[in-house]
Amino acid sequence: MATSVFINLPVRDLQKSKDFYTSFGWTLNPAFSDENAGCIVVSDTIYVMILTHDHYQQFTEKQIADTSTTSAVLNAISVETPEEIDDLVDKAIAAGGTEGKPQDYGFMRSRTFADPDGHSWELLWMDPIAQTGNWEAVQEKYPQQA
Repeated sequence: MATSVFINLPVRDLQKSKDFYTSFGWTLNPAFSDENAGCIVVSDTIYVMILTHDHYQQFTEKQIADTSTTSAVLNAISVETPEEIDDLVDKAIAAGGTEGKPQDYGFMRSRTFADPDGHSWELLWMDPIAQTGNWEAVQEKYPQQA
């Protein structure tokens, strides 16, 4: 069985967050969603649990961070093509997200957005050559980055 990742996020307006995350293609799993939580399916092994503040508080004694002004975590997800980055981030911005600082190293590219509560997401693509760790081949293919 593959390992799954569950990212739990406290949100101020559950319905607004459900609408936001499903607007760009991620889906809501109704079996694990109710008036306190929404289970957003990113992939077969990645899930984002959006929880009302009261429900989230049941899992921790710590104060909930105000992610509109404080960085608590950077969530990064890889995509298959650079075009997927633009498609998803553009849809997230259109749905009310805010864009962060993009990065482009040629062999690796990313764009970021924050959801309505300020939770940060980075979408990134890396050339398969770079994934091998063969930096000689990377420098040959992307000499402007050397």
